[in-house]
Amino acid sequence: MIAALRALGIAARFVSGYLHLDDDDDDDDIGGNTHAWVQAYIAGPGWVDFDPSSGMFGNRNLVRIAVVDEPREAIPLQGTWIGTASDHLAMKVAVKVAAAADAECGAFMSAGG
Repeated sequence: MIAALRALGIAARFVSGYLHLDDDDDDDDIGGNTHAWVQAYIAGPGWVDFDPSSGMFGNRNLVRIAVVDEPREAIPLQGTWIGTASDHLAMKVAVKVAAAADAECGAFMSAGG
């Protein structure tokens, strides 16, 4: 999508972050996945988020972590691990979104393995 927008003369960039998933059964409203989407520069409103995976635009449920020109510049995690092929690796991401007036930071995110 970035290449197509740029080919049309529209400025576009890659966004990496988390997708907040609403859970109707959970009062804490925690849930999320790592996610990526596109921003395009539109005269007037400026940079607008477009999520080709869901077909949505705007930043509802999108928690922005990195905004870069090319996807390779937004590696969310980096490191080296040495172990056996049978070792189990996992990571859980929890995203809790709150209104800025209700929370010190506006959004709380935690990740653990």
